[in-house]
Amino acid sequence: MKPNHMKEKDFNNTLEQDILAAMRKPNPLYWVALTVCACLFALGMYTWLEQMLKGMGIAGINNPVGWGVYITDFVFWVGIAHSGTLISAVLFLFRAKFRNVFNRSAEAMTVFAVMTAGLFPLIHLGRSWLFYWLFPYPNQRQLWVNFQSPLVWDVFAVSTYFTISAIFWYIGMVPDLAIVRRYAEGFRKKIYSIFSLGWTGSLRQWRHYSKLYMFLAAFATPLVISVHSVVSWDFAMSIIPGWHTTIFAPYFVAGAIFSGTAMVLTLIIPMRKIFRLEKYITIDHFDKITKVLLFTSLIVTYSYIVEFALAFYGGHKFEEAHFLYRLLGDYRYLYWLMVFCNSLLPLTLFIGKLRRSITYLFVISLFVNVGMWLERFVIIVSSLSKDFDPYSWGLYLPRWPEVAITLGSFGMFFMFFLIFTKVLPILSITEIKEEAAE
Repeated sequence: MKPNHMKEKDFNNTLEQDILAAMRKPNPLYWVALTVCACLFALGMYTWLEQMLKGMGIAGINNPVGWGVYITDFVFWVGIAHSGTLISAVLFLFRAKFRNVFNRSAEAMTVFAVMTAGLFPLIHLGRSWLFYWLFPYPNQRQLWVNFQSPLVWDVFAVSTYFTISAIFWYIGMVPDLAIVRRYAEGFRKKIYSIFSLGWTGSLRQWRHYSKLYMFLAAFATPLVISVHSVVSWDFAMSIIPGWHTTIFAPYFVAGAIFSGTAMVLTLIIPMRKIFRLEKYITIDHFDKITKVLLFTSLIVTYSYIVEFALAFYGGHKFEEAHFLYRLLGDYRYLYWLMVFCNSLLPLTLFIGKLRRSITYLFVISLFVNVGMWLERFVIIVSSLSKDFDPYSWGLYLPRWPEVAITLGSFGMFFMFFLIFTKVLPILSITEIKEEAAE
């Protein structure tokens, strides 16, 4: 055997061992983290049950603020989900090689974030056990869903996006599941044999796999834009000041990619350290994905400016009053914190040394996540608290059930991600091999 073939074989074996090492018996710290996340998730589920038994009155939503933290959480989690598909599908179409170390975790993040987001329209319903009324199906009540309702739009958007994202995630894992099957034993080997779909790595299989993966990537890319545009229309189709604007669709899409990229960094940086993957996830990879974060931050900042320009250029007195209220009103501290997290702090990423500082990137990703949650809260609550009629003005303050359910959603998301790291390959083994061979 030639020396270069020997080196390639040794590299492949080392790569497989290093990545599959994360799936071995977890250490005590893992169980602590998983237990904390599971307890938060249980707290959220218990609070949701309490809300169903006692009614929506225990939450802080009121008249006029009928949408509060629950819809804020929904938009936040749908936004988190979008970057996974972007990193995997769009960068695949553009042949950006740095995606190979992020795509598997980003796709998993997408599936778990959509699952989390899908709960919030049901939580917001109040009578959650009647959720099936939102689906258009023949029934003896001779009723049909109202397609003019944003609630129905969200059901279609979330269900479509979840289906495509889950298929795209699974298809991309099939070759890696065959590698895991080779190392697994006993019952686990049978499970991985079933899910690897008889993959042998033949030329014919690779040819069909490449065509299917390309098709799914091309199909998922417009879905990133369309789904979050639908979510933005929940607001933009109304006449409420601060919502009724045409910029909302691109504004929400850019914000979704921005927040999702930040969450990718939040997840990948600790995972890289814990599983000792520094050899495969390098500083150069972080430098490139951070440029995506910086670029989307600039788009979001531009959208903030355009919002104010449209309001004051249009000469609409209610729009002008609303945007002045955002700047100087009851929620001004949240607004300025949002601007700091989303617009000012990311500007430091123009400095190359900071883009290559892992600790700094982790901290800034946390700030961006906070800022993007605040952005959705400010958009929803400030517009509803003061609309057209001063007689109906009112303030909104979240109560403990909303805080508990929000914490439960984070617990659910991180719990599923921790389980993912132990049952599936956290990096795309075959794609890293392909990149190394090239």
